[in-house]
Amino acid sequence: MSSPETVSTEQSPLAAYKAILRAVIENRPSGTRQRLAEALGKNRSFISQIISPAYATPVPVQHLETIFHVCHFAPPERQAFLNAYRAAHPGRLEQVDTARPMRRLVVELPDFGSSDLNARADHIVLGVARGLVSLVPTNDDEDSERRGGGP
Repeated sequence: MSSPETVSTEQSPLAAYKAILRAVIENRPSGTRQRLAEALGKNRSFISQIISPAYATPVPVQHLETIFHVCHFAPPERQAFLNAYRAAHPGRLEQVDTARPMRRLVVELPDFGSSDLNARADHIVLGVARGLVSLVPTNDDEDSERRGGGP
């Protein structure tokens, strides 16, 4: 157990952006955590980990835009979050800024009449989308091809 002298009263940058994310989600309608989990292709427990300062699990940079979209971040909330994220993970946002731009595609599926079947269909569609994303060459892959190397 920590003595009072070893407990820091200052919040870490990781805890700071998680607190902002938690506050945003808690101020949104019921079901936001579940919608976010589905949009990210993760379980609700993952959402609990990325919003809790008790867990060291960082928010993956590739999920930020989806989080901002699903949670409807206001501009000041987004800026405060990004400032804290930059402090916690220097240089990580800049890697994404130089990445290939993404586009959003909305797919309408029939209601299969059961939550289990609907969840399975969602999982299949998300799996296909992730598979397509994995086909995009990274900067390292492109550099290797220019030098005449293969994958």
